[in-house]
Amino acid sequence: MSDSLLDTLVDICGPGFARPGRSVDRAAGRRAGLVAQPATAPAVAATLRLAAERELSVRARGAGTKIDWGTPPAGLDIIVDTGRLNGMWDHHGTTAVVAAGTPVTAVQAALALRGQRLAVDPPSRAATVGGMLAVNESGPLRHRFGSPAAQALSVGYVSSAGDEAESDGEDGRPGIAEIDGVLTSAVLRLEPLPPARRWVGRGVTTPAEVEELVANALALDLTPSGIEVELPGSGGGVLAVLLEGTEAEVADTADRMAGAWGPSSVVAGSAPAWWGRYPFGPGDVALRIAVQRQHLQSVTYALRDIAGGAVVVRGSAGVGTVHAALPGTLGATRVREVLTAMDQVLLARRGRLAVVSAPPELATELPMADRHNLF
Repeated sequence: MSDSLLDTLVDICGPGFARPGRSVDRAAGRRAGLVAQPATAPAVAATLRLAAERELSVRARGAGTKIDWGTPPAGLDIIVDTGRLNGMWDHHGTTAVVAAGTPVTAVQAALALRGQRLAVDPPSRAATVGGMLAVNESGPLRHRFGSPAAQALSVGYVSSAGDEAESDGEDGRPGIAEIDGVLTSAVLRLEPLPPARRWVGRGVTTPAEVEELVANALALDLTPSGIEVELPGSGGGVLAVLLEGTEAEVADTADRMAGAWGPSSVVAGSAPAWWGRYPFGPGDVALRIAVQRQHLQSVTYALRDIAGGAVVVRGSAGVGTVHAALPGTLGATRVREVLTAMDQVLLARRGRLAVVSAPPELATELPMADRHNLF
């Protein structure tokens, strides 16, 4: 990259906040030429206008937890780091405006002081608000409260052409998934912080048993905040339900849930170690599967049969959205065979599959999902 381009980015972002890319400044194995850290939406707009004028490729980065997700970039001239777009303001009752680069954990800590929370729990522990919304990253709380995008009343963003805009998916304006640019802020819905939480868990051995127990839990009409499953692929798994409310409400509903699931169920005051975590690592091909809840068991059986071995499946059994991990050592050809067969299984059940992430050497050979349309 030319010194003049770097000098222009320094003029936009301020001394010390634009620099050449380092070895850690990568996306899908590709190193960035430059890193810009604008502190305001107008500075983001100026950065993207500059990139558009010079036909440079750009990718936004919050905490970087999902920068490798989706289709690998054809080029990576500039990373726009949103870390300085940080803070929360206009906190009025049930809504607040949050800057896109603010860590979700920081927002939760500030809201907790007022007895409130965002009803989100992205599995990427360091996720920023912008990163979470950009890929609609949901955790167990999606069961009760919906996805993060559904809880954003509107978002501020800068288009790839460098124009500042606001979107709420109404009046012909695009929703978050349709935005081509960088998120800068969001108006988010707030919920009361529950005084008490309990997890009721039970061991499971087959996907069919999971479906039976989930149906049992939903029939009790207990309004669970999350219903999650872990099926390791070999050996026993665990199904767990999160119950929230007042201490008296939670104690009563936990007793009812445990009674319905039988003597092998366990009530705990803390989440299982796997709760709200992805089952895949950097060396895996990560899949997201969404299907109607009642079809989840047959899809899980099919995935194991097609893959020809143990496949870890974890996620929201009550919603029908789970993640699975295929070992990257399978190779691109074998992974494509699994994906093709699974597409047929899901098509018959009106389900969907997305390849979320893969090792860089495989990602260019696989049908990776658009990072903004991972459902």
